[in-house]
Amino acid sequence: MKNSRGFLSGTGWPMALLACSALLASCSGDPQTASTGISAMAAARVQAPAAQAAVSAPLAVSAAAIQNPILFVTQVPTAGDLFASRMSTFANHLPSMNSVPRGGDLMIRYADGSLRNLTKEAGFGMEGLQAANAIAVREPSVHWDGNKAIFSMLVGGPPARYEHPTAKWQLYEVTGLAKGQTAVIKKVPNQPTAYNNVSPLYASDDRILFTSDRPRGGEAHLYPQLDEYESTPTITGIYSLTPASGKLALLNHTPSGAFSPIIDSYGRVIFTRWDHLQRDQQADAGGYGATNYASEAAGAANLGTQTETFPESRGGMSSAYGPVGGFTFNLFTPWQMNQDGTEELTLNHIGRQELSFGYLTKSFSNDPALSEYSNTALIANKKYIRMDGGLFHVREDPLNPGTYYAIYTREFGTLTSNQIVRISGAPTLNAEQMTIVDASPAADSNGNLAGGRFRDPLPLAGGQMIAAYTASPAAQAGIQLRLQQLTTNASGMLVPGIALTPGIVKNISWWDPDTKREFNGALWEIEPVEVVARTRPAAATSVLESPERSILTEEQIDEAALRGWLKTNNLALIVTRNQTSRDRDDKQQPFNLQVPGGTRTLGDAGKVYDIAHYQVLQGNQVRGYDNDSIYQESGRRVIAQPMSGSNNPANAGGPAGSVKIAADGSTAIFVPANRALSWQTTDASGNPVVRERVWVTLQPGEIRTCAGCHGENSKNQAGLGKPLNKPEALRQLLRYWKQSNNVPTRVRVNGSQPRIPGG
Repeated sequence: MKNSRGFLSGTGWPMALLACSALLASCSGDPQTASTGISAMAAARVQAPAAQAAVSAPLAVSAAAIQNPILFVTQVPTAGDLFASRMSTFANHLPSMNSVPRGGDLMIRYADGSLRNLTKEAGFGMEGLQAANAIAVREPSVHWDGNKAIFSMLVGGPPARYEHPTAKWQLYEVTGLAKGQTAVIKKVPNQPTAYNNVSPLYASDDRILFTSDRPRGGEAHLYPQLDEYESTPTITGIYSLTPASGKLALLNHTPSGAFSPIIDSYGRVIFTRWDHLQRDQQADAGGYGATNYASEAAGAANLGTQTETFPESRGGMSSAYGPVGGFTFNLFTPWQMNQDGTEELTLNHIGRQELSFGYLTKSFSNDPALSEYSNTALIANKKYIRMDGGLFHVREDPLNPGTYYAIYTREFGTLTSNQIVRISGAPTLNAEQMTIVDASPAADSNGNLAGGRFRDPLPLAGGQMIAAYTASPAAQAGIQLRLQQLTTNASGMLVPGIALTPGIVKNISWWDPDTKREFNGALWEIEPVEVVARTRPAAATSVLESPERSILTEEQIDEAALRGWLKTNNLALIVTRNQTSRDRDDKQQPFNLQVPGGTRTLGDAGKVYDIAHYQVLQGNQVRGYDNDSIYQESGRRVIAQPMSGSNNPANAGGPAGSVKIAADGSTAIFVPANRALSWQTTDASGNPVVRERVWVTLQPGEIRTCAGCHGENSKNQAGLGKPLNKPEALRQLLRYWKQSNNVPTRVRVNGSQPRIPGG
């Protein structure tokens, strides 16, 4: 799991982001995984540094005219960057009139500069006062064949003063995109109609992926889920929908939201995720009536305010190992997962050490062996990413697979507009080799963007680049956001070129609902996509690595049968080969670790910590607020609580939701699927030693392996490669599983492969 390095770190942000979490995902690295499309982490770890240097070099941008149609949306401008509004970094899915004024449309622009208003053509939207037939539109995505697109639309405004519309963002599909055709728009069937569904795209198999604020399990009494920062309604994760059958699946559970997913040329789902796993600041501040419920069930007892135990406190605390530094983090970073939701991790397992090099608070302040700085000599990236912002609107360059463009900006007051950066993120690179570089002029030392602000960068198939642009250095009321074809200046930086439209003007009014608002002027032009056929990438699948496969073979367990049992019980399996092994640059949390009476891995001659138990925490939506002056008259926030369930062997003396760490450092544990999870290792008395502070979701039937706790990019703290031992903890868990579930032992018949009797 990454730890502070990545994010999960002791003090930092997603500890490794995944720290061990890599565990979950990132950490793994069987070459077979790469061949499926997501690329092998193993290959990434040995990639020559020169490979990324080439990717980071300035890329030419064509000045040729744009030949393919551009699909985009218009939006009635908001009064600056309002909190939790259509253009904000988070909670931009809210449908109120204050959050998203109606009046925009779905537009298409052709190579000759001509425009079509597709929503108007198909009978949607209205002029003048925005009432029952008013619309807002967002985030179109083009099908692989280039002949249709999916987008999200909000239908309905207040017909009179003081009335509140009840409309939700819903998914629609448009056909008739070519010149001379007639636009037809139909609502996507079988989607969750009671919730806001946004950011849709087509999967490689034509399922529709989208984000939604639907509660994790669909429980209406838990709506809305409240984020971990301001306790504001949030997106709960990425879903997949098969429209014909209505099959709906939650691919990841995100307590604070996921944004703008795409599918890259390697078949990975790439998205921005908001990582903010910290204790409730509303509860810490008091005055909000923070309270806990006994469970997520309807009618669960109100227990009053309950003290949180994970992660460590926001302001610092004491422990068996002395003072613990205060822990807060707030970062928007690129993540990846397979199209079935498996293998969720940060992009190539990049974490805080690689993104925000410099000062990182250490977990135990009186341990001189722990460092408050990342080792910049180990990483290629030199672009500092602030801890109160991150990377938004990530798009892959179609001519340079593995190269991505994004907007680097702060969390507030930006309309998610700012500087364009370029990311080297091919799956052949590990986190140490990745770079983030300026693609447009950076802000000066005072934070001013003299050259203006960009949003929604889009590299095109012909080598051109377009983006929404405003000349204003600040995201404030009255600015214009217009689509422009970008050029490069003498320094190779992207700068505005020619506008793609002459400006799209409307004269409209609406109730907000108390006051009548009016707008007469040019609409914002945002969220462009290119209408062109693209090659469908193969969807990656999870492959069990050889050390774990060997255990299954030796214990005569059929992998398919095990995965089937996990699916039936909505469970997943986490395996770590050696919890004492950590990435060499993760020195903010203890890195001299040993299992009492077992293995040890040391990075120096400093203090050695015993780790005896591996505890998993699950995200339970049980925190509510009695003070209804801040949204919180309804909905609940996720709180980290010990994992529940009795599928694992009893761990006498260990903390709730834990298993014993085996002598070889390995752990294996059955965990809930489709629920955000985090974890920590503790000593024999249950005192936390290494905390992983990032949420990760596993799918039913998924088996996730991590070589070490906070997977090694190239070497661990002892200068060694990733552990390859056969995890003995997995052997012991599988024996327990067979006995507890009366699983028949496979037998061999005349030397043939093992089979399950009767199977």
